[in-house]
Parts: sequence; C-alpha cells; structure tokens
Amino acid sequence: MRRQREAASELEEQWQGRLYARLIALAIVVGYVIAFIIENSKHVSVHFVVTTTRVSIVWLIVLSLALGLIGGTLLSQLERRRRSRRGP
Repeated sequence: MRRQREAASELEEQWQGRLYARLIALAIVVGYVIAFIIENSKHVSVHFVVTTTRVSIVWLIVLSLALGLIGGTLLSQLERRRRSRRGP
C-alpha cells in the first residue's frame, strides 16, 4: 500500500507540472491573441469590383484565413475523389 501511495504522490506531482505548463502556454497564447487584435484594430478600405467597404484588419485576416481553409479543404476533397475514381 505504501508503494502505491508513493507512486500516486509522484504521479500527482508530475501531473501538476504538466498542468502548470499548460496554463502558462494558454496564458501566452491568449496574450498573443489580445496583442494581435490590438495591433490590427485599424480600419482599411477593401475595394471590390462594384463597391468599396471599410473593415478592421483583424476581420480581413480572419476572413482570408477562413476562405483559405474552406478552399483548401474543398480542393483536397476533389483530389481525393479524383484519385479514388482512377483506382490504385
């Protein structure tokens, strides 16, 4: 029983270390996101073919990221479908 308690105690100490490391990493990521938003809060004009609009740089970056992710996912699905029709 004593060995099990010692092993459990060591495991809890290791777990706490991981927990603190994760909390520190999370705090760094949150700080980075906040700094990113503050630095990119300026408004810019976006010119489309017919119209022009003003939008914050942060939203422009997020929109570009989302469109890129969606486009990449669709293209990979098309490539996968094309390969499966051709066969091995």
